[in-house]
Amino acid sequence: MTLGTPIAKSKTDLALMREAGRIVAETLALVSAAVRPGVTTAELDHVAYDHIRARGAVPSFKGYGSFPASICASVNDEIVHGIPGPRVLHDGDLFSIDVGAFYRGFHGDAAVTVGVGTIPPAWTRMVMVGWEALAAGIAQARPGKHIGDISSAIQTYLEQHGYGVVGDGLAGHGVGRKLHESPSVPNHGTPGEGALLVPGLTLAIEPMFTLGSPRWQVLADQWTIVTLDGSPAGHVEHTVAVTEDAAEILTLL
Repeated sequence: MTLGTPIAKSKTDLALMREAGRIVAETLALVSAAVRPGVTTAELDHVAYDHIRARGAVPSFKGYGSFPASICASVNDEIVHGIPGPRVLHDGDLFSIDVGAFYRGFHGDAAVTVGVGTIPPAWTRMVMVGWEALAAGIAQARPGKHIGDISSAIQTYLEQHGYGVVGDGLAGHGVGRKLHESPSVPNHGTPGEGALLVPGLTLAIEPMFTLGSPRWQVLADQWTIVTLDGSPAGHVEHTVAVTEDAAEILTLL
């Protein structure tokens, strides 16, 4: 995928991206609240679609590269890009929800991983550490830093806690008028390398992590990405804007 040149956003652009991000955050909250044993991933997709449309936005994912749904619904060993359908969620499942919304010319993009009913404590801890790794990455998203500083912070935090860090082409990205813009934001990296961060740059930062090996494969549907060893995986994400001082998270309620 060719992402082009990084694009700094104006104050007007950022105001619209805040609203797109709010719609994404609202949608994730609604879908997360609807997650329970017995619900299908298609039903959760409808919750997302209905709210995004009611807020005057369009689901970013639906029709993107032929993706058929409004959310990515990934269960257990599915890392990302799971397609919603008749699959029923069961007590003990680990469920990742990725949502994008396109509002007045701009995209917001974020993801959460939640337990269905009661999940093993080790899975709960993995997700918590994933959020902490995301926070460590976001803390590096300030002027004068480089993409490699974000990537390294995420990688270091996850690996120090014993989790597999998914890479090999799966990464965060710039976001704005297009869902995927430059620069790529990998979850592996070296401090001081990669694109220079400047005010107005907007990034979707998204750690993907596993309890086992980070190696992955694509299923026959050509979308769903699963761990090669069958270990459970998590995915968390925020859209952030680099400001004059630090990072502003755009996908918070």
